[in-house]
Amino acid sequence: MRGIRNILIFMFLLFAAPSFAAGHSSTSDKIDVKKVIFEHVKDTYEWHITTVGEKHVAISLPIILYSNRTGWEIFWSSVFHEQESYKGFYISYMGDNEGKIVESDGNGGERRPLLDISITKTVLSVFISSLLLIVIVLFTARWYRRHDADDKAPRGFVGVMEMLITMVVDDVIKPNVGKNYKRYTPYLLTAFFFIFLNNLMGLLPIFPGGANVTGNIAVTFALALCTFIAVNFFGNKEYYKEIFWPDVPIFLKLPVPMMPIIELFGIFVKPFALTIRLFANILAGHTVVLAFVCIIFITMSVSKYIGTAMTFVSVVFTIFMNVLELLVAFIQAFVFTMLSSVFIGLSQPEHHENKH
Repeated sequence: MRGIRNILIFMFLLFAAPSFAAGHSSTSDKIDVKKVIFEHVKDTYEWHITTVGEKHVAISLPIILYSNRTGWEIFWSSVFHEQESYKGFYISYMGDNEGKIVESDGNGGERRPLLDISITKTVLSVFISSLLLIVIVLFTARWYRRHDADDKAPRGFVGVMEMLITMVVDDVIKPNVGKNYKRYTPYLLTAFFFIFLNNLMGLLPIFPGGANVTGNIAVTFALALCTFIAVNFFGNKEYYKEIFWPDVPIFLKLPVPMMPIIELFGIFVKPFALTIRLFANILAGHTVVLAFVCIIFITMSVSKYIGTAMTFVSVVFTIFMNVLELLVAFIQAFVFTMLSSVFIGLSQPEHHENKH
């Protein structure tokens, strides 16, 4: 237990120091909590690692833009450290485009390029986690290729993977999807491990962790869109019958199609719920941890005595929240997979077919 405690404290110090070194050289500086938190949870065009003295150590990422004015432009984000603008492009620091690359619209305003497919911090983190997930799956599959079905159960990491896969398939996918569960198992397992892995990496205080992937609504929307496609593109005829002509009294369908409208509306509510649930829970967790860290610097600027006492309180609560986030990382992956399984199962009803 003492070793675990020391590791957690070390991780906290690693997390806190790089996060607040930039722009806060002394505790007497006023801390803008809102700015600090949003700078750490939002997507960026570079990956800040740490700050040594006044030097920022960051990974420069490729900027890929298409503009009606200049056509395709590809350059590194580091150019914005050397100069405020590059070929008319610059990073906006206010308004609706804050934190985004914009260009002048010719009338004193600014506009987004027609297309921005830059490799941002979130995108790079998705690439890293996807590659890591592929390595994990291939490593696990390698054990099964080298052993027969009647051999002893695997131990160690492969044993943990087998336990998780068996649990998700037997307790989530199979009972909720139904007889066609094998068709959807690859997608649902991929979604579970992708979310779980990114949640865990988001808790790591140093590169390649620390990115707020599943706390980015664009990522959660893409995952929910995959479930939306699996539900509505592969649903059987009974599913669509229940939407457009449900088994309810006729006055609820004609002359005003009240129930069909409600059912049709429900098609889009389901992916929206998946998107917001995962995004909000992960973002809230990161925000709470950062808020506890900010308490140290806020109270230290008021009084060293108060700051010292609150530092202890903040460290305890931050460690507690990080441990809790480990549980949340699993729960949110589990809930997303469970809800996706339920929605897919509802798109393949069997009770009407059994009547005939």
